[in-house]
Amino acid sequence: MLLALLFICGVLNFALGKAMLESGNPILDSLPPALRRGGGRVSLMLEFLILLAAMFLAASGWKAAAWLYGAYTAVNGTFCWLLIKGRI
Repeated sequence: MLLALLFICGVLNFALGKAMLESGNPILDSLPPALRRGGGRVSLMLEFLILLAAMFLAASGWKAAAWLYGAYTAVNGTFCWLLIKGRI
């Protein structure tokens, strides 16, 4: 069950990351070019590695990884909302 919740959070993070990259907000110009190149493939790969690490740690019995990834998802969602609404 915990891994399923992490997977759902991971899908949400991928969607948020893609929405941020496609928003065209000027703040994204401060990102390194490698993270924006190819439609953000490198940043999505980094997102995948973070999800994979959280899932491995949670499967190994470290439940705090799920809480940390949930907090990461909440912060990511808040930042994406602020970015898309033009508040930053």
